[in-house]
This record gives sequence, C-alpha cells and structure tokens, in this order.
Amino acid sequence: MTEFKDSQTKINLMRAFAKESQARNRYTFAAEEARKQKIQVIESVFNFTANQEREHGVIFYNHLKEFAGEFVAINDSYPVDIYSDVLRLLRAAQHNEYDEHDITYKDFADVANGEGFFPIANSFRMIAEIEKTHGDRFGLFADLLEQNKLYVSDIDVKWMCLNCGHVFTGKEPPAICPVCNHDRGFFIRLELAPFTK
Repeated sequence: MTEFKDSQTKINLMRAFAKESQARNRYTFAAEEARKQKIQVIESVFNFTANQEREHGVIFYNHLKEFAGEFVAINDSYPVDIYSDVLRLLRAAQHNEYDEHDITYKDFADVANGEGFFPIANSFRMIAEIEKTHGDRFGLFADLLEQNKLYVSDIDVKWMCLNCGHVFTGKEPPAICPVCNHDRGFFIRLELAPFTK
C-alpha cells in the first residue's frame, strides 16, 4: 500500500475539492444570470445543485484532514463557463457533470483503489454517480428550455410555485401566481419539484 502522504490519491482529492468548489461557484453565478432573466426555476436548479457540490467538496476535503496546516500542490484545468445565455450555462454544466462521472472520478477511484485507499475510492465512485444525476437534471431543463416547453405542456399537468407552494393544473402555469403574485418564472412541473410533500 502506498503511503498517503506520497500518493496520487492525495493529489486527486485536492483536485476533486477544487473541482467541486469551482462548480459550486459557477452554479451560483449561473443562478444569478437565470434570476436576472426571470427564470427563477432554473435559478433554483443551479442553487440546489450548488449546495450538493458544496457537500461533495466537504467530503473530499475531510479525507485530507491529516494534512491540516500543510499545502497540497495541484496542476489541473477548469472550465470558464461565462455566458449570458442560460441554455448555454445549462449545457456547459451538463457537459462538466458528465465529464466528472464518465472520466475524472472513475479514474480517481481506480487510482485510490490501486493505492489501497478503499473508503476514498468508494467516495469517488458514489459521488461520480451523483454527478451523472446532476448532468441528467441539467440536460432535462436544457431540453425543456430549448424546446420552449419549460412553461408549456402538451397535456394538463400540475405546476408548483416555488415561492409559496401553490399548485395549479393546466397546460401552462399562470403568468402570475394567484396566491403570492410572483411571476411565472417561479413555476415548475410538480413532478420535477425538489420537494413534493
């Protein structure tokens, strides 16, 4: 077994921490852009995911506790996803999440496993699966936006106002929530709402 202090796993943990930290910031920036454009449901999706990325960062960082007070040098590259187009922000996020799932964290898990750090390998594997869920979610909302179906359905569905919880049934949500007077940008299909009970 490789000594942790001399391991590639130590480096990969810091790289993963940096990836998660940057993803969190990119998603909060994207959420601000969605809010400016009055697409509050997309703002919520980005913020919801940003909070999960923060937790991933905590998990990776906590594996490095024995190096408290030290510096871990890394060399990596990170995306610059600065767009005013919310659809491009969603597609970029989808791509980055799939990259973490398909390549990065699976490779990091294999390295950790090979070096004998099985709990760390498990963290990489489990978080890789979560990143796929993130990519799928970003892709779903990008598809809805691209198809002009974010606020339109072919059949009657239930829509929830993310501000007050009002549920409305129809092919599209009202322009203004009849309960809290927030605009349509706060409505989400009930089956896509993060909390339905």
